[in-house]
Amino acid sequence: MSRIVVGPFNRVEGDLEVTLDVENGVVREARVSASLYRGFEQLLLGRPAADALAIAPRICGICSVSQSLAAAAVLRAAQPIAPAPNGLLATNIAHAAENIADHLTHFYVFFMPDFARAAYAGRPWHTAAEARFKAASGAALREALPARARLLETMGLIAGKWPHSLAFRAGGVTRALALGDEMRLRALIADFRAFLERTLFSAPLEAVTALSTAQELDRFADSAAGDFSAFLRIARDLRLAEMGRGPGLLLSAGAYLGPEGYRFPAGLLDTKTGGLREPPLDHIEEDVSHAYMRDTAADPARADTLPDIHREGAYSFAKAPRLEGRAVEVGALARQAVAGHPLIRDLLARGSGSTVLARIVARVLEIALLTEAMEDWTRALAPSEPYCAADAPLADGAFVGFVEAARGTLGHWASFRDGQIERYQIIAPTTWNFSPRDAAGTPGPLEQALAGLCVGEDGATNVAVQHIVRSFDPCMVCTAH
Repeated sequence: MSRIVVGPFNRVEGDLEVTLDVENGVVREARVSASLYRGFEQLLLGRPAADALAIAPRICGICSVSQSLAAAAVLRAAQPIAPAPNGLLATNIAHAAENIADHLTHFYVFFMPDFARAAYAGRPWHTAAEARFKAASGAALREALPARARLLETMGLIAGKWPHSLAFRAGGVTRALALGDEMRLRALIADFRAFLERTLFSAPLEAVTALSTAQELDRFADSAAGDFSAFLRIARDLRLAEMGRGPGLLLSAGAYLGPEGYRFPAGLLDTKTGGLREPPLDHIEEDVSHAYMRDTAADPARADTLPDIHREGAYSFAKAPRLEGRAVEVGALARQAVAGHPLIRDLLARGSGSTVLARIVARVLEIALLTEAMEDWTRALAPSEPYCAADAPLADGAFVGFVEAARGTLGHWASFRDGQIERYQIIAPTTWNFSPRDAAGTPGPLEQALAGLCVGEDGATNVAVQHIVRSFDPCMVCTAH
């Protein structure tokens, strides 16, 4: 048995290290470490409740809207108030723009450059992949990054700036859009659609969102000339549909709340049985047996975050969230599987669960789905109607708010007394996916996905490890707050 340490990973927000125990060239066990502690949960204690709207977004520079909206959801639960319909629509547009930008960055900046590595020099697709996707010099970046920047101009119209906007409230957004703003929104979304149909998909969005089976996806890969098709052909050659299987449970807390409910509903899907049910979100617990943390309550509503760098057996600053005692995977794959998208369900059935291929396809598919949704939400805005409901008195007690960030389910738990924050706990998507072992010895989702991988004698340079890790799109600064 040999031990290999892979890290720190580049192209990752924050610090990540993976330890692999390898026997006969196969990973027997993996341990994933979040090695950076930040302490945002302690920063919030003792402050006025509304301060969460200013501090929580600063946890992360790439998913700050998600953190804002989770804080707003907690405050909305504590008041409680009904947000203005226009406010929900504007919030969804801004949130979708951030999540699309995240998916696009992941695809072009974080994930695809690994296929331009010299390790793949003998593959028939390598020369084209290097010219298109190589970090810093690939031609794709010259198209994708300006399109991303233009999409994020929608954030300026709705929220004033990005990241770390202060426009999001429990009752909606603080800026009402004039008719000219709405027209500008439509133009920006139309420009982004044109980029997607020209470059990423080389096909109409409707043709992409209508894909329903793995066979149809294969035909699309061979018929379209876009960057997504290039990925699909590479994935077929490298058999990414057989790599990086997760724990088998997929969780979504519900995404994009509108006047008529969630665009993508909440649910817990067991990929092994196909069983789908309402997620028992009140059965979430945090295990710290292998985290650099002191023992407190397992219930996030009653827990504290107290670091202990001398804890025996600890190897990560991430806690281990568990749902009914089980490790679950979150992300775009979980959202679309729970929502019942036929293509994602078919990929899960054929791949015996979540895999590298399924995760990337779900993220790229969601770009198309959310672009269509932004068009719908913009058309639904009602001129001259309010964009924000007034705040109400804040109740004392413990409350929770959930949203779906690009990487998956994000929860904020807060306790208030006399308008002040007594406790604040955050479980981010990467905390779920990159969690360490729990007291029962059950590995986290990424640790399970790496087990069984054939890495050969020099696992530290094995590109497959990179593909599996990056398929979850780690954001380590959110992991330990």
